[in-house]
This record gives sequence, C-alpha cells and structure tokens, in this order.
Amino acid sequence: MPAQGFGFPISWHHRCRLKHNGAFDFLLSRTMMEHNLPQTIALLTRTPATLNALLRDLPETWTFRNEGVNTWSALDVVGHLIHGERTDWMPRAKMVLQFGETKAFEPFDRLGHVRENQSKSLGQLLDEFARLRSENLDQLRAFNLRQEDLGRRGRHPALGAVTLSELLATWAVHDLTHLHQISRIMAHQYREAVGPWSAYLGVLQCAGHSAP
Repeated sequence: MPAQGFGFPISWHHRCRLKHNGAFDFLLSRTMMEHNLPQTIALLTRTPATLNALLRDLPETWTFRNEGVNTWSALDVVGHLIHGERTDWMPRAKMVLQFGETKAFEPFDRLGHVRENQSKSLGQLLDEFARLRSENLDQLRAFNLRQEDLGRRGRHPALGAVTLSELLATWAVHDLTHLHQISRIMAHQYREAVGPWSAYLGVLQCAGHSAP
C-alpha cells in the first residue's frame, strides 16, 4: 500500500530505497509534527481505554510476567503511569505556570509505582489510571492555555530549562513509549514459542526502550 503524507504516494519498496540514499530522511523531516495541544489531548484521552481493552481480564501469565531480573511487567507499567498522573505531568505544568524557572521540578521517582501496585489488582489499577487521567485532562482544559502560555519555561532538575509545550508533548510520547513497552513485555513471553519466526518479529528484536 502506498504511504501518504509526502504530497504523493510512496510505496514501501521505494521508501526503503529512499531511506538507503538519505532522501527519505529529508522527506520525513518536512512532515514532522509540531506540538498541537488539542491533538495531544486527543491522544492522552485514549490511553486508558487502550490499556483497558488490551489488559483487562487477561490471564496473569500475560500481565504479571516481566522480561527478566530488574524489568517490569505490564502491571508495573500501569502502576508507573498512575504514579506519573499523581506526581509528574500536571504538578509540573502547574509549577511552570506558577513559578516559571525560579523553582525546579521535584525529581520523579521512577520506582514510585511499587507503592501504587501494593495489594491492588490490575483491574483496580486500570480503573484508577482512567480516573486520574480524566481528572488531569479536565484540569488541563480548564487552564485555557494560549500559545504564549505554552512557551513559558520551567526548570527540570536534570534537563534544565524546558517549555510547557515540551512537557505536554512529552506526556503524550511517554504514553506511546509505555504502550510500546507493554507490547514488548507481552511478546517476550512467547519469545521461545514462536521458534524460528523470531527472526521476523521486530518486537522481539527491540530492547532498551524505557527500561527501568
């Protein structure tokens, strides 16, 4: 099927040839999205339902197993997302609007989800994530952010000056990162079961994305 978005159709065969000679990178750079708040909210709104459809009521062999020592399960990832809703995205957005660069964000505890997961079922975690995300997006919409607001800067403890626009775009890509991570964790459970087909399954070749 031809690929769209370049002003003319490009077959996958020609995309590979273009990528080989560098022309594809040039064409792709012309289509890169700038941050758009309504589009960000549209994506963030869908993540809870996506996780719910994928994970709820699955056998625990899919949702409780990880990729080895010091790695996460799908349940761990949901807990991590909940922890982000509580302590990261909206608290930092509020700090940008209230303090600008005069006060740095609190460091984010990437293992804070361990507490979130204690004695809770996956179903409870999915419900909690959906509720917190809905509340946070209601708050975000209530800000009625203008373009000049999105350009306001805060201070990240490791990255330095960052804009509110960058923070909100990162929130969306963070969701996509962990959706990818969940698919990789689940695919790992059948790494041996697929036999020689593993050579053709890209998700089994992927490593390192959002590793704890």
